[in-house]
Amino acid sequence: MKKIFPLFFLLFGLLNLTAQNVVSNKATSPMFPECKNLNEAESAHCFNIHVHDFVYRNFQVPEDLKTSNYKGTIMVLFEVTAEGTFKIIYIDANEERLSKETTRVFGQLPKIEPATYNGIPTYSKYSIKIDVPLKSAAELAKEIEEARLADARNYVKNADKELSEYDNVTYHKFNNPKFQSSLGVPFSHSYYAHFDAAMNQLGTNNHTAVKPYSYAEVSPYFDFRKENDALKKDKKGWWGRKLFNENLIEIQGDGYWFAFNPIIDLQLGKSSPSELKYTYLNTRGIQFQGGLGRQVTFSTTIFETQGRFADYYNRYAESIRPYGPDSDLGDPAVIPGVGIAKRFKKDAYDMSMAEAYITYSPSKIFTFQAGYGRNFIGDGYRSLITTDGVSPYPFFKINTSFWKIKYTNTYMFLKDIRSEVIGEKTYATKYMANHYLSWNATKRLNIGLFESVIWANTNGRGFDMSFFNPIVFYRSVEFASSARTGNALLGATFKYKFNNQLNWYGQFLLDEFSLAEVKKSNQSWKNKYGYQLGVKYFNAFNVENLLLQLEYNHVRPYVYSHSDPLTNYGHANQNVGHQWGGNFREMILVARYHKGRYFADAKFTYGVRGLDFNTAADSFNYGSNIYRNYNEQRPYDIKVVIGQGNKTTVMIADMQAGYLVNPQTNLKLFGSLIYRNFDPSQETLSTFKESTTWFSLGLRCDIFNWYYDY
Repeated sequence: MKKIFPLFFLLFGLLNLTAQNVVSNKATSPMFPECKNLNEAESAHCFNIHVHDFVYRNFQVPEDLKTSNYKGTIMVLFEVTAEGTFKIIYIDANEERLSKETTRVFGQLPKIEPATYNGIPTYSKYSIKIDVPLKSAAELAKEIEEARLADARNYVKNADKELSEYDNVTYHKFNNPKFQSSLGVPFSHSYYAHFDAAMNQLGTNNHTAVKPYSYAEVSPYFDFRKENDALKKDKKGWWGRKLFNENLIEIQGDGYWFAFNPIIDLQLGKSSPSELKYTYLNTRGIQFQGGLGRQVTFSTTIFETQGRFADYYNRYAESIRPYGPDSDLGDPAVIPGVGIAKRFKKDAYDMSMAEAYITYSPSKIFTFQAGYGRNFIGDGYRSLITTDGVSPYPFFKINTSFWKIKYTNTYMFLKDIRSEVIGEKTYATKYMANHYLSWNATKRLNIGLFESVIWANTNGRGFDMSFFNPIVFYRSVEFASSARTGNALLGATFKYKFNNQLNWYGQFLLDEFSLAEVKKSNQSWKNKYGYQLGVKYFNAFNVENLLLQLEYNHVRPYVYSHSDPLTNYGHANQNVGHQWGGNFREMILVARYHKGRYFADAKFTYGVRGLDFNTAADSFNYGSNIYRNYNEQRPYDIKVVIGQGNKTTVMIADMQAGYLVNPQTNLKLFGSLIYRNFDPSQETLSTFKESTTWFSLGLRCDIFNWYYDY
């Protein structure tokens, strides 16, 4: 402990009371009444003397330690709060009695004038060394004066010497600089509802489809700092501030800032019917964020989780396991949106996840980001063209914004984890490049154009630089490079602001198209497309912060699949588009409300899916599983309709309500209730009628979306 304690002090940038104080014309030291009308250097010296003198006059060493000639040192880390009260943060002493006596003495220190920065009261931290036996006030004054004179002599001696970079290190009061930075706003549908209305006002020349947003994109329309200040609780103590208002560690200096926080997701629940006694999540993690200058920001988050879920979710996770659902070679499951999971005990999973990125913004026009995470394109709850409901992946993104245009290029490095493509115990690598052009055609209408191409590492092809050009037309390049090993998709989006309360939005995805078959009106399998239509009603019925949303998604069979499943629209056995794959239609109704720190969300989903039977009598590919070759075992070429195969209705009601504990990490205390009814037309071994009720209580940092609606 003796060796660790000085390092502890150094990490917090604290100055010993007997050391020279850094003088700033912007800052003043805490002040005893006797220290008024002194300059800053004299005032700091006076503060030191008074603290030492008070400790000497009031500290009582136990008699047995006095008689035994005990010698020791007590190191104390303390704070003078913005209200002028003394507060001990840490004590290091060999004797517990000395620690208690130190606490008693500091509890008797009078309230004084606090330190100030730019005239505003602020807290300040110090350390003090208490020697036992105690030194008299005269001895302490002599030591402090000698130290002060030595510092003065050194100052005169080095008056002409230029200060080093270390000498010029300064710290400022942390004022949440991320709110104006290019750091990403953690993508949570519930959190984004706080500023969705502000981002969609008439006459705002912004672009809302590409997510996550950066704080710099949102701040012109929504005042994060004002919102954060309004939520602050009146907490004076260190623990209260850190729990309810602040980052655990926050540092801000000239041209840089850092914030460090623990991340948790602790849930306990019960699903029925189920043989499991309970469901749970036990997630621990850390998040480190910061900014260097005005151009560079970064964030890294690491999670470690053990958990088990409701039966239906466990079965789905195991059905998309690595090496394929019928293989015993791989890990037991893939947790959607998280990643590959190992077995934990007999009936749970152990999974880890990391997300990180660094962003470089050389100007208002260009932003470059290298990361490991997820992306989302769209204005709805779902996205047909790029969703965040998949496991994280490496990516490189370029955003170009000017005039009424935002142009986004994303290059992604994906994996195929099926047994058919495993080589030398290594998952197959595939690549995706897409670009999305968002154009504010009028003050009300936004139009977006999307194009994507997927290719595999065939013949050592690697990342084909033919697709790196950010303005090339991918379909032409894909055909020239190798039409047999690539897969291109086209898409379009729109958003129309009817007024400040009503926004219409939609998407259209074209996977394959045959004009000849369209003219025949025969519902050919070749016409693979999907579309989305939705509406958002902000401050619904003039109730502030009430958001209502209605959305319809329609995806035909075989969309997202390919003649070679390696080049489908998938990653790690999950769909990069809509999570349900192909062959479905879905209606979603969402309601979100918040007031102060309280919130409530409700979501109702009703859908029809056409699943495969996967039985000995019927092994046809009906177009829902994107990891099946659409040229093999296709039952029909014409009259292909949504719901063909094992027609299944899905109804999910999802309600959640709770309390925001800490806005810095979006830490929420909540209760959740999910009801799911799954009703196939024909029951099979893996697809059968089931009604599930799943109730959970939890404490969670809501910094990414969990999707349980499968």
